[in-house]
Amino acid sequence: MGRLVTQSTVLLMSSIGAIILALALLILFHENANATKGYQLRGLEKERSMLLLEQEILNMQIAEAQSLGRLQGDAQIQSMTAATKPRFVTQDLSVPAGNP
Repeated sequence: MGRLVTQSTVLLMSSIGAIILALALLILFHENANATKGYQLRGLEKERSMLLLEQEILNMQIAEAQSLGRLQGDAQIQSMTAATKPRFVTQDLSVPAGNP
């Protein structure tokens, strides 16, 4: 009977040790996966910031291409003729502008 109790105790202790070892390995693999995701996230954030900078540069180039200076240098706009004898509308100051 004493031998059976000793064998049960050894079996119980080895089972608990195996469970603890398995849990430790699972925690280790989980932490490793989290660290890897952190490195990937940091790399993606760097790439995102570089793409945002590139987008700002492209937006500036678009604005420059659409600017008035470029439009004035356009051949089609240069071929337009100037208006002859333009008439401008002037405001009559004798009429009140607002409601009393």
